[in-house]
Amino acid sequence: MTAMDDDEPLMGIGAFARRVGLTPSALRFYDDCAVLRPARVDAATGYRYYAPEQAPRAALLRRLREAELPLVEASAVLDGPPEEARDVLRDHLLRSTESAAAARTAIEDVLRTLPGGARSARARVGGAELAGAVRQVGSAVAVGAVREEFPVLGRVLIELDQELRLVATDRYRLSVRALRPLAIEGEPCGLPVGVAELREIAGWVRGLAEVAIEVDGPEVRVRGGSEERVLAVADEAFPAYRMVLDGLGAARHRVLTDRAALCAAVAGQGGDGPVVLRADDGELTV
Repeated sequence: MTAMDDDEPLMGIGAFARRVGLTPSALRFYDDCAVLRPARVDAATGYRYYAPEQAPRAALLRRLREAELPLVEASAVLDGPPEEARDVLRDHLLRSTESAAAARTAIEDVLRTLPGGARSARARVGGAELAGAVRQVGSAVAVGAVREEFPVLGRVLIELDQELRLVATDRYRLSVRALRPLAIEGEPCGLPVGVAELREIAGWVRGLAEVAIEVDGPEVRVRGGSEERVLAVADEAFPAYRMVLDGLGAARHRVLTDRAALCAAVAGQGGDGPVVLRADDGELTV
């Protein structure tokens, strides 16, 4: 240990590294990058010495690097004005969130399609909520020639991971309904099931306070009260609908309106052309 003057004792690189939670090699690297210079370098030996008041900067640098902030951006946080630091951190947080979500989606997709082993998962949801979700997505199930060409599009995808999702598409429409379960456990899985059977179950569970959806290998069981229904799972790959959702831009506006009134207004327009919605002064015009 040495000192710059009589009042400020300095620490060697090893002692300072232990205090701030960094390695000596990291401190040498940050010195070379001019991000965290030592308070003194011995001209004869090249030994680096650090002052105690450098510890907060070193600890903040460590936290920024643990959050995988690039060194250039970490320097902006350390030495730039507060508003620039906030902008850098917000941008990095957004990138990190998107990256983590993409990684999670990729891993869940692989788990759903991984061959071998029995799938097992269980979720509990409200009966009315499940029935409403089936009614919503059922209209997007393929029929006619599209269904004949692509049979899996005549089914509804049931997904279980951190939430329960029902998905249907006929190539032209995509309907996704996410339900927040009362409880959920097991491995992520995605299972295409017949829409006719699912609609029958929706009619049955509508009046139940709670139902359990259980995945057991090639079957999906729906339990409610003292009854149980079984849905056969198709051995077909459902389209990667998440790629469509990932390609959509962020929503610029959100409007809450009455569903029945909106359906009636759209149906009243007639024709097969596009429908234009305008929101102004608290009203939605079709």
